[in-house]
Amino acid sequence: MMLAASALIAASEAAAQHTVQGIPNAMQGFSQNRDQPIHIEAASLEVRDKKKEATFVGNVKVVQGDTTMTSKILVVFYEQNTAPAGNGTSATPPPIQSATPGPGGSSSIRKLEAKGNVVVTKVDQVVTGDTAVFDTKANLITMLGNPVVLTQCKSVLRGDRLLVDMTTGVSRVESDSGKVQGLFIQSGPGCTPVTPGAGAPAPTSGAPNKPK
Repeated sequence: MMLAASALIAASEAAAQHTVQGIPNAMQGFSQNRDQPIHIEAASLEVRDKKKEATFVGNVKVVQGDTTMTSKILVVFYEQNTAPAGNGTSATPPPIQSATPGPGGSSSIRKLEAKGNVVVTKVDQVVTGDTAVFDTKANLITMLGNPVVLTQCKSVLRGDRLLVDMTTGVSRVESDSGKVQGLFIQSGPGCTPVTPGAGAPAPTSGAPNKPK
């Protein structure tokens, strides 16, 4: 029997921002899989060694464990002179081993920025937006969009921003104006609705605490 419900969700009316926390979503896959290497494919790769930047352009695909992200452009910012080798025209750049967007990964990567039609998928979960920023110093992923849309099966949640704490895996969706909007549908076995407060995945064993 199918149960369907729609709702407008908001934090306290006194708050400047509307926030919903504890949302299961595909972006959490990068937290769960942070001990695994990132594999990147793109139509071209440009390395700017002096700026410690590597820019992947065209049909960019990032895979880490069971989580996949696609975008038009991916910019990788490095702490040290460890940018991946390439001649700027590689059709399939080599994977960046042990360079995960989280505290368990290589310290060589400072930040990742995905731009243009960003789509993150993990099993039956999908997140779409315009830009995704992986800040390895803050252990934080921020997805921005107009709007950011989270789906799981037939359930949908929309907001201005999705933030994922890489240490705890806890997510929150924020909206600057109006309300975070959601449609939650229970459509059958093996398909869990995107329900606020459903809990977050357990952090990777041995992961350090988030810096204060």
